Amino acid sequence: MNKIKVLIVDDSIFMRKALDTLLSGEPDIEVVGMAKNGQEAIEMAEQFKPDIITMDIEMPTMDGITALERIMKTNPTPVIMVSSLTKEGADATLKALDLGAVDFMTKDSQSFGGADIERGLKDKIRKFARNKSLVKLLTRPSASTSTINNNQSFRIPGAYAHPSTGGVATPFAHSSNIDGSKRVVINKTGIKRVVALGTSTGGPQSLQKVIPLLPADLGVPVVITQHMPPNFTNSLATRLNTLSKVEVIEAQGKEKLEPNVVYIAKGGYHLKFQKVGTSVYTELSTEPSNVFNIPGVDVMVDSISEIYGKECLGVIMTGMGSDGCKGLKNLKNMGGTIIAQNEPSCIVYGMPRAVVDAGIADEIVPLDEIAARITYHVK
Repeated sequence: MNKIKVLIVDDSIFMRKALDTLLSGEPDIEVVGMAKNGQEAIEMAEQFKPDIITMDIEMPTMDGITALERIMKTNPTPVIMVSSLTKEGADATLKALDLGAVDFMTKDSQSFGGADIERGLKDKIRKFARNKSLVKLLTRPSASTSTINNNQSFRIPGAYAHPSTGGVATPFAHSSNIDGSKRVVINKTGIKRVVALGTSTGGPQSLQKVIPLLPADLGVPVVITQHMPPNFTNSLATRLNTLSKVEVIEAQGKEKLEPNVVYIAKGGYHLKFQKVGTSVYTELSTEPSNVFNIPGVDVMVDSISEIYGKECLGVIMTGMGSDGCKGLKNLKNMGGTIIAQNEPSCIVYGMPRAVVDAGIADEIVPLDEIAARITYHVK
């Protein structure tokens, strides 16, 4: 089996050695080069043709953002950015993701020495390197440049209703794709009053192909958990807000859920909800603390489901692991509807796969159709 070729780019000798030591001990991974600035990275990417690159952002001679942009034009390669935890680092990371970076890791005291963090990085490298269609996904134009027609028929190429253990809502809408192939898409199971969306690896890029396509008069609130550290979720919310017709904010707690507003879980806190009278308010919590991801999708979905029950639409998108599956199972048992992103459009088909394999996905759709399906179910 051919080894996965990794190029390490960082101006810190410590970081280069730490990454080299971490990865070189793996039998299926080979560090083919180590560059100390962006210019060297461009040259080594051409010379070694790595399967994946780890790229620092702040470097002398040429920064990582400039190098990334040039590499994606000349030698498109999956790139994991190495970012600081500052707001400036978060803003730069989101820009890198816009330019085609596949993911990021934070340069902090916990980046190395933690078994889960180190294993996570290795797992990502393996998944990214083996996904041969990944670069095409990353270089596709953002849906933020497109528009949505509220009167469209919402044709879903490749989508189908999944036969869940609890039975699929009927009736079905049967029709044909442009190429003549058959598809089955479920009809409404009652108008939904809230949308709960969970995502992780690949989420920031993918959300930019969903949230900007939601119409200004969506009519319901949307709550999102994206696995990201503090500062990063604020930068993500700000970025999405500039691109979208709906308002997008980072939840701070005690906000009243309003229609046409998207609430993103704050990094380091679970997003929960409390009903007071006829209104629902956001809450931030560090409990449960014995879970791997904070914020967690399961925690958010369980909390919102307790209030809205079958009137909640659950959406699960790209990400590693299975966070969200347990919460969406509970929602399904309450009569809620579940949409899962399909495998070909996922940067990592982990979280959606768990939901599909559990038999609870009512619809499995490509990324560029998710906004249309959300709109369909809430209107």
